[in-house]
Amino acid sequence: MQSKTGDTMVTRREFLDSLAVGAAGLAVSATAKSYGQILGANERLNFAVIGLNGRAYAHLSALKANKAAARVTHVCDVESNILAKFAAETEKEIGEAPATEKDFRKVLERKDVDAVTIATPDHWHTPMAIAALQAGKHVYVEKPCSHNPAEGALLVEAQRKYGKLVQMGNQQRSSPHTIEIVGRIHDGLIGRPYFAKCWYNNTRKSIGVGKPAPVPATLDWDLWQGPAPRQPYKDNVQPYNWHWFRIWGTGETLNNGTHEVDVCRWALGVRYPQRVTATGGRYAYKDDWQFYDTLITSYEYEDQMIAWESTSCQGMRYFNRGRGSIIEGTKGTVLVDRDGYEIYDLDGRKTSEYKVGTKTSSADLVGRDSMTDAHFANFIDGMRKGTPLHAPVAEGNVAVTMLHLSNIAWFVNRELRLDAAEGKIDGDEEAMAMWSRTYEPGWEPRI
Repeated sequence: MQSKTGDTMVTRREFLDSLAVGAAGLAVSATAKSYGQILGANERLNFAVIGLNGRAYAHLSALKANKAAARVTHVCDVESNILAKFAAETEKEIGEAPATEKDFRKVLERKDVDAVTIATPDHWHTPMAIAALQAGKHVYVEKPCSHNPAEGALLVEAQRKYGKLVQMGNQQRSSPHTIEIVGRIHDGLIGRPYFAKCWYNNTRKSIGVGKPAPVPATLDWDLWQGPAPRQPYKDNVQPYNWHWFRIWGTGETLNNGTHEVDVCRWALGVRYPQRVTATGGRYAYKDDWQFYDTLITSYEYEDQMIAWESTSCQGMRYFNRGRGSIIEGTKGTVLVDRDGYEIYDLDGRKTSEYKVGTKTSSADLVGRDSMTDAHFANFIDGMRKGTPLHAPVAEGNVAVTMLHLSNIAWFVNRELRLDAAEGKIDGDEEAMAMWSRTYEPGWEPRI
């Protein structure tokens, strides 16, 4: 199969090879050359990985894949057993023993740390990223880049003020086949794209009803909570179920919807919608889970629409995929996921497809994959060579804010009308009050 770029026909292999060195130009990005001093191309960068349970192992794998340009010199976590385990794995994978630290603030004081990667619970993403920027570090922050819309806007402002790079972990932005197919959609492959549908399915179990319990001796519970108002420790929160508590997490929409909704709005070429509606509930179990397990959200534009659906506790897959996106246009349809894409004509007949050759799973909570490796490579090239980022935080924050608005629409149980320029809610004081959060005194992020 061939792709058409301009007036020249090139093979897919040639096209994808060119993406490996030049794909960044297809992304909407601030130019990295404007961010202060660019490091020499032959220098290895010193990374500190912060928040070491789960996704941090994908960060480690990606840094190993880019070891010619980067090393892991520091690892940091508030839980000593997790810290020791990850440090041992780092030495095994990288061949060098990292320094270990419980308090991220001590890592930020280190002059020899060039960049930090943040894989902490969501309530820490923005405060920690801002602190890192203030300390002169480049930042790779997992999605979502914020716990609430106000934080996202603050982080974007901080990045502009302090001038270091901030890459958000929506790694499909660095997927060569996704970059290719989105480019072809923009070039008219399916006519005018006007509707996108995306989804995520999983079979998560009940988290039960938590009971007060002694804080484990291995855990600094106060530092774990950080900017969040203090809560007593319960036995069903750490290390993963914090996702489902509003004080720390952001629900399935921000946990996984960030990826697919970002792909959809990228393909449609849109930013903030005019209206958001969300309906669903906690249907599968009755427990401490404070979000929905089933949700349908509509993002409506003047003449386009995005639909997001998630079933956290029901594994019935859509289009035989646990996650993915459908982009529909006036002349056809594209189905794209992390494993490839399929192209259909207007009558729903498949006309072409591309498969990466590997399979990903929505049940995989770590996500070591070539997309993450490529996303880190792009981040490293941004620091070393001035290459534009595929997912600068100003761009990534648009999808994140949209998904926060989905949560807000669900909480207030009504349609939100938005100022499409900034995404803020019009004419609804109760909903707009959820734009930000209450912080533990003394921990408020400031720039």
